[in-house]
Amino acid sequence: MRRLSLLALPLLFVTAPQPAFAQSSPETSSDMTAPLDYPETRRGDVVEDHFGIKVADPYRWLENDVREDKEVADWVAAENKVTDAYLATLPGRDIFRKRLRDLIDYERFGLPVEKGGHYFYSHNTGLQNQAVLFVRDTIDGKGRVLIDPNSWSKDGATALAEWVPSEDGTKLIYSIQDGGTDWRTVRILDVATGKTLDDKVEWVKFSALAWAKDGSGFYYSRFPEPAEGEKFQATNENQAVYFHKLGTEQAADRQIYATPDHPKYGHYASVTNDGDWLVITTTEGTDNRYAVTVLDLTDPNAKPRTIIPKLENEWSAVGNRGSQFFFETNKDAPRGRIVTMDVAAADPIATVKELVPQSDATLQGASMVGGKLFASYLVDAKTEVRRYALDGAADGTVPLPGIGTASGFGGDQDQKDTFFAFTSFATPTTIYHYDVASGEATPWAKPDVDFDPDQYDVAQRFYTSKDGTRVPMFIVHKKGITKPAPTLLYGYGGFNVPVLPAFSSTRLAWMEQGGVLAVANLRGGGEYGKAWHDAGRLHNKQNVFDDFIAAAEDLIAQGVTTRDQLAIQGGSNGGLLVGAVTNQRPDLFAAALPEVGVMDMLRFDKFTAGRYWVDDYGYPEREADFKYLYKYSPYHNIHSGENYPAIMALTADTDDRVVPGHTFKYTARLQHADIGDKPHIVRIETRAGHGSGKPTDKIIEEYADMWAFAAKWTGMKVTAQ
Repeated sequence: MRRLSLLALPLLFVTAPQPAFAQSSPETSSDMTAPLDYPETRRGDVVEDHFGIKVADPYRWLENDVREDKEVADWVAAENKVTDAYLATLPGRDIFRKRLRDLIDYERFGLPVEKGGHYFYSHNTGLQNQAVLFVRDTIDGKGRVLIDPNSWSKDGATALAEWVPSEDGTKLIYSIQDGGTDWRTVRILDVATGKTLDDKVEWVKFSALAWAKDGSGFYYSRFPEPAEGEKFQATNENQAVYFHKLGTEQAADRQIYATPDHPKYGHYASVTNDGDWLVITTTEGTDNRYAVTVLDLTDPNAKPRTIIPKLENEWSAVGNRGSQFFFETNKDAPRGRIVTMDVAAADPIATVKELVPQSDATLQGASMVGGKLFASYLVDAKTEVRRYALDGAADGTVPLPGIGTASGFGGDQDQKDTFFAFTSFATPTTIYHYDVASGEATPWAKPDVDFDPDQYDVAQRFYTSKDGTRVPMFIVHKKGITKPAPTLLYGYGGFNVPVLPAFSSTRLAWMEQGGVLAVANLRGGGEYGKAWHDAGRLHNKQNVFDDFIAAAEDLIAQGVTTRDQLAIQGGSNGGLLVGAVTNQRPDLFAAALPEVGVMDMLRFDKFTAGRYWVDDYGYPEREADFKYLYKYSPYHNIHSGENYPAIMALTADTDDRVVPGHTFKYTARLQHADIGDKPHIVRIETRAGHGSGKPTDKIIEEYADMWAFAAKWTGMKVTAQ
């Protein structure tokens, strides 16, 4: 089990639908190079002393919750009015909108989960705002609807989030995500009748949902209920693990594990496949540094027992045979290895034995299915899945359909089969059924998308960053395009998160118009293990920006594009990236699209999940970290007197991962500064959050706006396909 970064974003981001303005032709649309009439934004007088440095924060008031503060709400409305009016002038916006709608309109399936002879899976017919949960009684049988979240809200912004069937397949835990928030409301469904039980659990966030083996209830993690008015901004602390017994009120839930002396610790609980052990993984931030606590569920008098007390290394439980546990770890192995440990021993650490040693590739995850170990590795940002016997003996690899990204391989340890998904830049996500004994993979759900993959070139090249480091970059485009061409450069570079090949309908709409997609695998990510991550975080963060700038310079030097044709995009930590490099090299880009970015590096840890990010960014209250953060913080380093590219920042009012105040303050400072006449606007979505759960119609509207904006400033001629 490897926990996803608490800042990571899915490939598809989202935003609110905008009015369908009349399409302007290139000949009649305004050039819009004159300065826009931005709203007047009040400047406050907040100045703080940080280690002898006076730091002004004139827009501190824009951190206030838009739901609670009328002045902030009025500012948001005024900014959206300017943005809507500008976007209405952009040639190609309607063309992108229509084509995006066509490209997204294809049948999509999620990975099936088999329990009690039932197969549970998500499905979207194409343009449904939210995927629907289905169940089949046989692997190829007819599915029936279990949960359709499209009926939950009029705007389609209430989503089905996590779901877990019970061991016998008769019950289902599911969680509800409203308006994009990270908060979850957890309910229970009777699979046979399709009826929701009375059980209701709230204030759940960043939690696993784990059934007891006998189906009597489930384990989960929750935070204390926030104070009135602080639901979307208060820091998340004092998470604890609870057990909810079916048929009871949440107030009766039994607390299993808590660390009141360490309020910043977070806890993630899972139950072993045999049902005998509860495994609680504890972390303090976003690094893969875990403590591990186990509880013997076969002994009603047992107490939680911490077997790995220090937050020093990754210890992700893969499976077990009795008290012998299989762990994925980076202890003494920066690229990962698999070991065994006897958790019942007096000194479990002393029993650690290496099973699968570290290799040149980066271990991304492992699972136990059908009496085999499946280990997923990254080889130059591409997936390779290796099989092992339970004694560690190599047992071949899983043949994949091509160069791309595979995920899945879950299931019970004694199950005879499993499922995996495969995708690449030119291959829509396909679900495969995999027979463990024969090693045969057969398509279970293969999408039919309105495009021809043979018309596209996918290449990987390596370029040299400022300090001589070789960095990989994928370059994708239609065959036969004329270069230099309008180019979209994407990056993330943080939190040990690798950016892998994946199909995207939204990106396809850009490439169909003759645009190039470039995806750089920057340091700070997880492409090459711990060393690659460490080289791009804390006081090495500038390496990430240098890598991204070098990627842009390489694209220009290779004749792929020019600086007048280059747009940059990134979300969340990638939004920070785009904001920072735009400040550092405004001459290098024609357009910038920072999405839900971390823009104020001196106050990121004051809100919601921001406190977790100190592992990658450092502590603003520590002098050495402050001085480093202050040098690159996007909000604090906007330079008047320089000609900036066109910028459209994006955020959402219900983003309680990276609170929208980051983007609000950044935008206000952009608009106040003397940085040229190109537009510097903000697109603020309503009833949406950091990315997950966004409805399809909002995705279409957002990407139509982003691509039209980027097309305008990179010189792309948008034509109907």
